[in-house]
Amino acid sequence: MSLPLKGLRIVAVEQYGAGPFATQHLADLGAEVIKIENPNDGGDVGRVVGPHYFGPGDSHFYEAFNRNKRSMSLDLKKPEGQEVLRNLVASADIVFNNLRGDLPAKLGIDYASLAECKPAIVCVHLSAYGRTGSRAAWPGYDYLMQAEAGYLSLTGEPDGPPARFGLSIIDLMTGTTAAMAMLAGVLEARGCGRGRDLDVSLFDVALHNLAYVATWYLNGKHVTHREPRSSHPSLTPSELYRTRDGWIFIMCNKEKFWGVLAHAVGKPEWVMDPELCDYKARLKHRDRVRRELDGILMERDTDEWIRRFAGKVPAAPVYDVAQALETDFVDEQERIVAFHHPEHGVIRNVASPVRVSGETLPTRAAPRLGEDTEAVLTELGYSAADIVSMKAQAVVQ
Repeated sequence: MSLPLKGLRIVAVEQYGAGPFATQHLADLGAEVIKIENPNDGGDVGRVVGPHYFGPGDSHFYEAFNRNKRSMSLDLKKPEGQEVLRNLVASADIVFNNLRGDLPAKLGIDYASLAECKPAIVCVHLSAYGRTGSRAAWPGYDYLMQAEAGYLSLTGEPDGPPARFGLSIIDLMTGTTAAMAMLAGVLEARGCGRGRDLDVSLFDVALHNLAYVATWYLNGKHVTHREPRSSHPSLTPSELYRTRDGWIFIMCNKEKFWGVLAHAVGKPEWVMDPELCDYKARLKHRDRVRRELDGILMERDTDEWIRRFAGKVPAAPVYDVAQALETDFVDEQERIVAFHHPEHGVIRNVASPVRVSGETLPTRAAPRLGEDTEAVLTELGYSAADIVSMKAQAVVQ
């Protein structure tokens, strides 16, 4: 295969969700990701995150974040492990980690520690609160970031308790941001021959994602709050509406769609109605819009409305996870991919969101703990006797 990142080697000291998600993006596109796992603590903690498992040390959670990678068991706290790391860095482009902010320097995986091994090495750090400042040594997780960055105040119904996203959205977005940082670092290093440290944190990404909501406050002191039915704060109709058998989300986020919707539901007079004719009027009379649309939409099932609106009115059915993964469109677009595991057989997962023209992306299941240790050590020039010695000292497994 000729994939965009073929030949890019990443040494990843990673575990759990955000970090592995970052490198999986790049592994899907052809990068060689060598996942470093401590043989003395069970490796990536994601291997034991339940409640669903394929077998010991291999959870559904772990398989969701680690496909197309290699696993090398290596204890970086031992001098022999540090020696192996430095030899590995000499052949790598990136050293990546998602450790607590104070740990990369202690483990010797920052640029100051590794530049002498390879001046062009790029060191990318994903942490909870960054590697500097008063919280560098703090542990942190997705839901905490959602809470502190205001997400819970924006999610759910106005009269309900604060609510988080149903997904670990900060982990996922921070991982994606870290993937961008890795590529930016390599692009620079290949141009000038010098690497550097690049940092992303869960907190910074969570705050950055406030985007226009933050700008509204910072420049106009407007505090955005939760709206009924997950509605847009300023556009209507752009929210949930009832149908005969459930819910539908309609988003007339351009003025032209209001006229299309009005005709599609048999109410062309709405276009000229002074209470409904433009964004400002509809926002003022949002309750009326909601009441009248509910009344009409509840006459038919969601699927009937989706067929009527298809390609004309921006609308979507409200599905649960099972329904979302089993649609004809998901099948048509080949969004579910089979990964082949030597012990468990076929493991199905969601495909990479990046499509590469003319190529099929790799489909190797996530590696077993230390699956590639001997192969990587051999590639680095270690003898069979060296490997036996390192195993005896628990440097590798």
